[in-house]
Amino acid sequence: MITTGLTFVELAALMKQSAGVTVDPAELEEAPEAPFSGLGVDSLGLLGIVGELENRHGVALPPDAERCKTPAEFVALVNNTLAGV
Repeated sequence: MITTGLTFVELAALMKQSAGVTVDPAELEEAPEAPFSGLGVDSLGLLGIVGELENRHGVALPPDAERCKTPAEFVALVNNTLAGV
C-alpha cells in the first residue's frame, strides 16, 4: 500500500530507469507543463513508467495514463489514482 504520492524526483528516476531519459528533477519541478516529447519521452517510454508504477504499487493506472502529455498531468493522474485506493 502506498503512503505517499509520486513526486517529480521519483518521476525523474523512473524516466531514467524505464525510458532511458535523464532529466534533472529540478527541471521537472520548475517546468511541470513541459511536454514529455520535449524531454525525450515517447509513449512507449511512458508506458514503461506506467508498468513500473503498477508493479510497485499493485494498482492499475487508468488506461489513458500513457497518453499524458506533461509531467504535471501524469503526476496528478497517478496521485489521484493512488489516493483512491
